[in-house]
Amino acid sequence: MAGTPVDTERDLDAAAARATLEGGATQRVGPEVALGQGGFAADTVPAQALVALRSAAGEWVIGETLADAKAQSGKVQGRRTTLEAQPPLAIPAGDWDATLATNWVEPGYLETDVSWCEPGGSPMSVLANGGAFGAKSDSLAAREAMRLANELGQPVRVILSREDAVRVGPKRPPLAGGVNADGTGQIVVAATPGIADVIASVAPNVEVTEVDVAGPPTSAGIRGAGWVETVALLAATRGDVGEITSPAGGLATAEIIEPAEIDERPTINVSVSAGSVLDAVVLRSYCIGAAHMAWSMVCSEEITVDETGEIHDLTIRSFGIVRPSEMPHVNVEIVDGSGPPVNGSDAVFAAVTAATWLHFGAPPVWPVAAAAG
Repeated sequence: MAGTPVDTERDLDAAAARATLEGGATQRVGPEVALGQGGFAADTVPAQALVALRSAAGEWVIGETLADAKAQSGKVQGRRTTLEAQPPLAIPAGDWDATLATNWVEPGYLETDVSWCEPGGSPMSVLANGGAFGAKSDSLAAREAMRLANELGQPVRVILSREDAVRVGPKRPPLAGGVNADGTGQIVVAATPGIADVIASVAPNVEVTEVDVAGPPTSAGIRGAGWVETVALLAATRGDVGEITSPAGGLATAEIIEPAEIDERPTINVSVSAGSVLDAVVLRSYCIGAAHMAWSMVCSEEITVDETGEIHDLTIRSFGIVRPSEMPHVNVEIVDGSGPPVNGSDAVFAAVTAATWLHFGAPPVWPVAAAAG
């Protein structure tokens, strides 16, 4: 807010350490970041670097300038499809206390992938454009920047458009499962390295079967992939969120409070414990963001992927991300825990996911808007 005094006692190094824990990538905190001096990959590219973009056919085109590369790429603007999204996996047969089938979801990170590299050098990390909670961890932008720079003998900057990021970027693996109150169950999930171990870490008595699914690449490294859906299933068998512990050791609870008036928004109350707080401003900010991610994913997020694996929703507005004006109010209580600091917002993500789903009656399909028809 304009005119708000700056907290001169705030430890910005501690704030950056907390942001790094929460975001999964090195972060900076300070007024220079707000002024546009965050050090994104595109900010440090050599002036003589060539520009590489993907063409409409998925091939790399090279230009002396961004405008030149765009002219060569023949890009066709992405659209929102009229086709209906459907969960790609069926819930295993059985008499389950809770069931769930999830759809394809686009991470929808703000800054699309950018990297540059000089011949014989190491590519600039795409995480300089934001960590995207694991969705950029294996981005092809850095690999292609290094390959093209070595081939052409000049610095090359690789830029993915929004459509490129949707088509080639990893998604959280869709799953379908049924579980019982005693912790037993079956989950079928899109084959993804490491995903079975992630699910087993929170539900050791659930049988996990990986299957090939036509569609974009998937990653177990995306925020909460697999284990968040599983702890939500377990919460649904109890009818209560309880206290959720993330693999990182963060603890969180969440509840949804109905508004007093019909035209008001609900309220999400969150409590989080993440060891030494380091910086309450950063921790609270990440927890609010995690609450938005959870509410949005359960309520309305989905992208249409047809039986051949082609994605048909290619714009930000087509992902179903809840707008800030439609988001419930979020109250965050921070419990100053003992011990070293750990990630706390992932536990909040899981707790709000479970609370949101229970709030809507735990229908068997995400998003719940699709389940409601």
